Formats: sequence, structure tokens, C-alpha cells
Amino acid sequence: MKADELVAVSTSLGGDFKSIEPHLIRLEKHLTLRTYLAGYTLSDIDSKIWVAIKSNRVAVSFVRKGTYPNLYRWFTYVEQVHPEIQTEVKAADSARKAKVQAASRAGASYNLALQETGKGVVTRFLPEPSGYLHIGHAKAALLSDYFAHQAYDGKLRLRLDDTNPSKEKEEYQDAIIEDLALMGIKPDVVTYTSDYFDHLYDTCLGLIKDGHAYADDTDVETMRDERGKGIASKRRDRTVEENLAIFDAMKNGTEEGLKNCIRAKISVDNPNKAMRDPVIYRCNPNDPHHRTGTKWKMYPTYDLACPVVDSLEGVTHALRSTEYTDRNPQFQWFLDTLKLRQVYMWDFARMNFIRTFLSKRKLAKLVDTGRVWGWDDPRMPTIRGIRRRGMTIPALRDFILKQGPSRNVVSMDWASFWATNKKEIDPVAPRHTAILKKDHVKVAIMGDEAPAEPRAEDKPLHPKNPAVGTKKVAFSKDLILDQADAKLFKDNEEITLMQWGNAIVRAVASGEPITSLTCELNLKGDVRATEKKVTWLSTQGQQLVDAELWEFDYLITKDKLEDEDDLEQFLNPTTATMEEAFCDEGVAKLKKNDIIQLERRGYYRVDKSYGEGGDKKVVLFCIPTGKNK
Repeated sequence: MKADELVAVSTSLGGDFKSIEPHLIRLEKHLTLRTYLAGYTLSDIDSKIWVAIKSNRVAVSFVRKGTYPNLYRWFTYVEQVHPEIQTEVKAADSARKAKVQAASRAGASYNLALQETGKGVVTRFLPEPSGYLHIGHAKAALLSDYFAHQAYDGKLRLRLDDTNPSKEKEEYQDAIIEDLALMGIKPDVVTYTSDYFDHLYDTCLGLIKDGHAYADDTDVETMRDERGKGIASKRRDRTVEENLAIFDAMKNGTEEGLKNCIRAKISVDNPNKAMRDPVIYRCNPNDPHHRTGTKWKMYPTYDLACPVVDSLEGVTHALRSTEYTDRNPQFQWFLDTLKLRQVYMWDFARMNFIRTFLSKRKLAKLVDTGRVWGWDDPRMPTIRGIRRRGMTIPALRDFILKQGPSRNVVSMDWASFWATNKKEIDPVAPRHTAILKKDHVKVAIMGDEAPAEPRAEDKPLHPKNPAVGTKKVAFSKDLILDQADAKLFKDNEEITLMQWGNAIVRAVASGEPITSLTCELNLKGDVRATEKKVTWLSTQGQQLVDAELWEFDYLITKDKLEDEDDLEQFLNPTTATMEEAFCDEGVAKLKKNDIIQLERRGYYRVDKSYGEGGDKKVVLFCIPTGKNK
């Protein structure tokens, strides 16, 4: 190999085995009669290639197996004779390990040995603006942000992959940017694939001229069948002139042009079906693009745009989920064929949750048919949905970063997700009280200790955190209790009225449901000795606040929805329930998005504050804790 070829190899050893194997084979042949790659002493190119292999765990593991004896001989010889070469590797490793130590201690392994990080790290988040970000996108975004801004002193690029005007809207584009900001992710640069449409057009033109792409008017079903069976398209051997003429017709949106697409000429029968002549340009003359209008009547596909623009924008490390693993050799083919700067890939497992689907098409169907209130419905797995249900951003970041960039695909229960959130909100959530309106029980307080007139006392909003503040608690002779509590009382039983003291049940009205009861205060009683400790509200001395208490269930009844499953058959018929309640007066002061705990009920997020929109009530959404839904 010539010097420039060796330099090219040195920058191409950072991918997975499929992408680096051809380069290892070339090195094996080159070293047949050589001690060093270039010259008779350790050269810069020897050092670069040795460090590149050493920095890639896949590459170094394969070399050490000895499958390629010449490469193995050279690698071990350099390692033994030139220990100084490892200084650079060790220094880089030490710095990287120090930065990722905290994350790894939290339960995830971040020791990825990303290639050539010493030259700078630029990651990217590449969402399509065809819907709102969901929990799966959050992992991709947070990991890309982590490696750019925490593990390394790098850059994060946000690129909106707007190549399909049929599905994309400016609404989604703006929402993605807003949601990233809510997650604390600040990209250093924001771009759009549409910024590069002219360049991508020229790129495709070059592929056609060089015989690496062709126009194909095979219908969709036949093309799918032929690709599956490894059968060449009848149009595969069209001349360059024919392909150029049709590409021009596609650009102009003529009748002939609209029948065609452009396919990369990679392989007909590669075992990896992603390599079987993928479509790289297709027509769409009817839907105006939300940024470029009607300028273009054809658009590049992800398969072409992704590697080309990644390389152009200076992305060094592209992280994407394992569903794209088969496309990695295809990505590398475009880089090699177009002689573009190397971009290293890392695949991580997407987050899958039981009884949840993340298909934007299926989620959009629920929105469009009115099964949910919108993309921010608290039952939706979108970032806005789970935030509306009460997930805090610190807990979201913590949970996802603890999963790490592992490639192991698992289906998680939402319980662990919400348990992480509980740890975040429990120490700071103010405590309030709610009594269900339905069948609430009126309580008459009697005895020498009963207050002659209604009064109010300051009580802590949080039993263990004084910094949360205080609230006014009203005391009087007239209280209300929940029906469920009253049903369990026995005559003359001593109970505890929380935040007040003990009382003895003297009389319970007969009938079902119970309408009233009488209690005698016994404030000297031992609260530790009572079995039943109940919440209550005074109807005197305060203005009770009307509230709606909402709870939500999973959208589907099956743990994992398969591609072939009919969504309609597995939709949960009842996914939201609401109960009306009275709350203490302090609830009227809460603001939208505040998170509280209703004593003995659970945690709630304020979805609608008192008086908002003219409604004299508060709307509260129950937040799961890992124990309930």
C-alpha cells in the first residue's frame, strides 16, 4: 500500500467488525514481508494504525486471536519493542475514565473506548420532525449530549432530518427543539438536512455518473420482493446516460420521472439486506416542504443523507440504536465510495417498556382518532406526555443515563422508571389533604377538647423538610372523612385524626353508605397505639377547594406489541378515571406543574391551577411511584 492508502486506513479502524475487516485484510497482505508498515523503524503511520487498533476493542480482540498472522506479529512486536507508544493510549484512557467514572458508578458502563477522541468529539442528535419526541428519542439525545459535553469536551449538533415533507410539520420541528431544552440539552449547533439538498443532489448526480447508482421504476411490492430474494432489478444495467436523463425527469416532476426512484448500486444478494441496492432518492411532488416549499419534487432518503451530511458537518461519533446496526456497512460504503471523512458509529439498545409502543405512526393514529387528548396526553410515551404525568427532568436524565449505552435489548417495567422519579419528588413535595366528594362522611366532634370556634394553626408542609414551608390547617367541630375509612370504624374505637390527635368513635349512622358519625376528641391519647390513622378536612374555618383527581392506565393490554399485531385489538378500553374531591384551602395557591403529595393517596402534578380558564377547581394528575400504575 502507498503512504496515502495507509493514512486512509488509519482513520478507518474505528467501526464494528464488518466495517474494519477489509482494512485488516489489506494490512495483513501489506505486512507479508515487512517488520514495519513504512520503512525500517517505527514510523508515524505505524503509531497511528497501532493506536487506532488498540483503541477499538473489537479490532484489538480480533488481532490478538492471530487469525491474520502477519498483522498479529506486527502488532505484538510494536507493543513489546516500543512501550512508549502506549503512553498516548494510556493518557487518553485515564482522562476518559475519570470523566465517565461517576456515570459508571451509577450502574451503567460508559467505557466504550470511542475512537480518536483526542482529535475532538462531535456527536449529533438526528430526529425526524414527523412527531413529538418520545422516551426512545430521549435516550439517543441524552447519550449524545453526555458524550459531547460530559465525557469529552466536545460539541453536540442537532440536525432535523427533514427529508420527507409528507410527514413533517414545523409544529413538530419547534416541539423537538423545545423538548430538548426542557431536558436540559443545549446543542451547540442546529441545522437541517434540507440545508444540504443542493449538495445531496450533486452527490447523487456524481454517484450516477460513476456508475454507483441507477434509476428504477419497479413498483414498490416487486422491489421489496426482489430485494428479499436477492434478485437484480431489470433496470440495474441501465446506461449512465439513461439514468441521468431520468434523474433530471425526477427533478422536474415529469410523468416519467415520477415513476422512478434512484437506487445505490451496492449489491444484489448481500446476506445483509440493507446492502441490497437501497433507495437513495424518491419523488414527492405533491407535498410542499415546510422549509424549501415547492423547490424540490424529489428528496434524498436517510440512507444517503445521513452519512453524507454527518461527514460534511464534522460529526466524529454517531450514536444510534441497534435497529440501525445492519445499516452500518451501508453507511461505510457511502463514506468509502464518496471518499468522505470517516465517521465512527456506536449502536446502543433502544429503551423498550412493557405495554408501550413507540411507533410514531401508531401514536399519531391515537391522536388523530381522539383516543388520547394529544401528543402531550399523560398516557403517551412522549417526553411531553411523561412530563405531564409528573416525571421530573432530573429523574428522567438520571434514569436514562443509568441505563447507559449498552447494546443489550431489554423490555423494562415502568415501575423502575417511576421509582426513580419518586426519589426525586418525595423529599420536596408539599403535603396536602383531599377527601372524595362521593359519599363523604360528615363528622361531628364532641367533648371538652372540641374547639368552641373554628381556628387555624400553622403546620409543616413536609414532615421531614422544614424548608418546604408551612400551611394553615383549620380545626372545628365539623369535619368530613372518606367513606372508605368510615366503613372500617367500630363503635368506641380510638382512631387518630392526622395532624390533630386521637378521637373515640361514639356513634356511626346506620345505612349504606354511611352519612355521618360522631367522635369525641381525646388529644391525650397515644397516637402510636391506634390502628387507624385517617385524613380529614374541616368544613369550617376554611374554603374547601374543588378538585378532579385523575389516574391513568396503560394504553394497551399486551406487554409487547408485535409489528403484525392489530393495534385496535389490544387497546385498553379504559385508560383514564376521574374522581371529584374536596381539598384543603392551600391547594388553591398551587401553580400549574407543581407536584404535591395528597396524604395517603399519592403524588400528584397540578395540570390546571385553581381559577385557570375561569374554572373554580384544581385538576390533579396522579404520578405513578413504581408501586401503582
